[in-house]
Amino acid sequence: MKIVALLLWTLVPVAGFAALNHYGTAHVIWTYRFLDNGDASNPYLERTYVSCTYAGWTWHEVTAPALDGHCPWIRFFKIEVQ
Repeated sequence: MKIVALLLWTLVPVAGFAALNHYGTAHVIWTYRFLDNGDASNPYLERTYVSCTYAGWTWHEVTAPALDGHCPWIRFFKIEVQ
């Protein structure tokens, strides 16, 4: 029973590795493009976002199309190693 208790901590890194492989790494919004409806400086107008650029691990940038005209603040991407 003591051996099981000593090895119980390994569940956290294994769960983290599994989540990383399943969801990918977290990326935060960096820049975006939107349709300005005639007044790009007015923050109260309805904006339809076209594309979003996210910065992730080691400043890796990913540009993706907007989801239903919106850019989430955080998205998960699987980065393919070449």
